Amino acid sequence: MSSQPPASKPQTPAAGRHGSQHPGPHDHSVQGHSLEEALQQAGFYPRLVADVVADALDGRDCVAHLVHLETHFDRAEVRRHITVLVLTEDMLVITHVDDQQLDDAGEQIVAQVSTESVPVTQIRSVVLSYVYAQPQDYKPSDPVRELTLSIAWSGGQRLDMGPASCGDPQCEADHGYSGTIAQEDIVLRISAEADGLQAVQDAKLFARALRAVNTGSTALAPHGVSSLPQRPRPGVFGTRLSRGHQR
Repeated sequence: MSSQPPASKPQTPAAGRHGSQHPGPHDHSVQGHSLEEALQQAGFYPRLVADVVADALDGRDCVAHLVHLETHFDRAEVRRHITVLVLTEDMLVITHVDDQQLDDAGEQIVAQVSTESVPVTQIRSVVLSYVYAQPQDYKPSDPVRELTLSIAWSGGQRLDMGPASCGDPQCEADHGYSGTIAQEDIVLRISAEADGLQAVQDAKLFARALRAVNTGSTALAPHGVSSLPQRPRPGVFGTRLSRGHQR
């Protein structure tokens, strides 16, 4: 498998609108970057990730995409990992890539990759949670400060538990535990401060496209400017791998 994807085809005039117009907060028709551009901008082994995604797509056309790079601190180390969601007319393809340093000098590094292909007919719910600043002064032009996208398809659930209380700060009685159960297989949190306003907008567009394909409410044309080079391969991708993208 080549680590360098072929150069993307010249964009059509319709795709040129990405560079000349800035979508408003409620515009659901324009994504900021093509899939290949988004991978290059993330800068996390873009050639490797592009090849893995193209391989998992099995030649399908991309309807919408979402690239999310996360950074976290592990003691004295800064760790990053990337999650790429690609929606086709019949599949949701999830790719997650982590890296691991094998020596103190940082010369030996391995990348751990997992991909999962989910038929859109199996997706049970698409949940968007929004955070707005200063809601008392809200205007239709105000951008979303933070967005969390949750997608469930396998019936997996997350249980958050904590000690229950009666509201009396002096009470020392045991009130048991209380908690919430959330159905989710993957959760992505996109912040305007950390990721930029366009990233939040792209997440909204992706969720809208996913809902449309999942419910069959509209026939979406392939998102041509977001496609990666198609590479046919024998067989059908159907093996469920470990979900490195779960929290």
